[in-house]
Amino acid sequence: MELFDTLKNVMLDSYCIHHLVAIFSLVYVIIKISKLVVKRNEWIRALETFPGPPKHWLFGHVREFKEDGNDMYKVVKWGESYPLAFQMWFGPFVSFLNIHHPDYVKTILASTEPKDDLSYRFLIPWIGDGLLVSKGQKWFRHRRLLTPGFHYDVLKPYVKLMADSAKTMLDKWETHSKSDESFDLFEHVSLMTLDSIMKCAFSSNTNCQTVRGGESGTNSYIKAVYELSDLVNVRFRNFPYHSEWIFQLSPHGYKYRKACNVAHSHTEEIIRKRKEALKDEKELGRIQAKRNLDFLDILLCARDEDQQGLSDEAIRAEVDTFMFEGHDTTASGISWTLYSLACNPEHQQICRDEVISALEGRDTMEWEDLSKIPYTTMCIKESLRLYPPVPGMSRKITKPMTFFDGRTVPEGCLIGTSIFGIHRNATVWENPNAFDPLRFLPENSAKRSPHAFVPFSAGPRNCIGQNFAMNEMKVVVAQTLKRYQLTEDPMKKPKMIPRLVLRSLNGIHLKIKPVDLEP
Repeated sequence: MELFDTLKNVMLDSYCIHHLVAIFSLVYVIIKISKLVVKRNEWIRALETFPGPPKHWLFGHVREFKEDGNDMYKVVKWGESYPLAFQMWFGPFVSFLNIHHPDYVKTILASTEPKDDLSYRFLIPWIGDGLLVSKGQKWFRHRRLLTPGFHYDVLKPYVKLMADSAKTMLDKWETHSKSDESFDLFEHVSLMTLDSIMKCAFSSNTNCQTVRGGESGTNSYIKAVYELSDLVNVRFRNFPYHSEWIFQLSPHGYKYRKACNVAHSHTEEIIRKRKEALKDEKELGRIQAKRNLDFLDILLCARDEDQQGLSDEAIRAEVDTFMFEGHDTTASGISWTLYSLACNPEHQQICRDEVISALEGRDTMEWEDLSKIPYTTMCIKESLRLYPPVPGMSRKITKPMTFFDGRTVPEGCLIGTSIFGIHRNATVWENPNAFDPLRFLPENSAKRSPHAFVPFSAGPRNCIGQNFAMNEMKVVVAQTLKRYQLTEDPMKKPKMIPRLVLRSLNGIHLKIKPVDLEP
């Protein structure tokens, strides 16, 4: 009987404990939501001078974005009704001030304000706290240590490596040139830019374009990048996924961790191999005597004024960041440029004639040729305007910020810069949806704000690799036009979607024919 009473008391105690836990959990949730509601009301008041499109009380503007290829134009359309800037809400508690005019962009990009701690936070498990997302002294120190990796003398020998990677891709396209069918070029270009970044920045030959899977599983890496990009977007759009533990317990969280492991294995193997190779080369001078310093050499050998280098964690973060940023954004830029030229055959032919003249019978680009193709460069810039590889970015300001028209936002405000919106702003660009490379003639560019065209951002936090990217785009576009005539497939128009970089929902399809078969 005593045993029964004891068990009964234990069960009652357990029952009470479970109830108490449930009650405390409910109280915690109520308090948390109450604080969010208070914060939401504060932001509504703080941003009342920036009206925006009507929003749903729970979903904000999320349901306005259908992911059908028209979302980018919706933001441009809203910009016509709300000049300079407007509010955008993602769920009931997250508000961004979306800016889309050069005079507003100048204010935020001239600062060193950090990236926002919401959407960019979702990238950290993948790319770490590297140059893209770091802030303050850490960002400043890393930026200073890495800048030598993009010096003229470092970039110069890369052109031949880029040309070799481009040739490998164009050789593979011979099959498509004999067919009347279009093909999706994005994965081809992604493999090519990854091959290029591996050769240039990490002195590593993977054969990823020709060997299925590659020596280091590079095809798996590209698939992982696609999946990670999609999952970051899914997490941002779904408010419950902003909670770390909810996302981690979800099927999407499982996929994210799995894809991260693939990406990290790829970069860790690169670092491991280089460290092995450097064991017998203690001095920076001996490495330099062997070959030009690449990005990874500079990471491993960088020292500040206190002779302190980067930690292993910091090195991996920068490798993960540059591996992604250095191949995926460039792949987007090249793919959309080739598509733009396919849709504009008259400009394509002018570029081709210019390239043929510059190359003087050669098939591959060299460093000296980069300055000999000004019209092709203008076409690349016009494509970057219409199809910016990074269509938007955002910052979280650490102090109140006042714009040129006198309107002010408080500390803690999330400011989203719509690069796509700026580049298609009808108050800045005449006939903004038309492809017109003459906009980038020096005399025309001089008339515009330097913040009207910001595909690589601007100011102190601009893209550290923009010269690398522009060089690669010139090399690939020039060699492609020298060899193939590009034609769009009217039945497979690409549908733009923002996925960290600008992609297409249904791929980017072209038809190609050898140039010497032109009538």
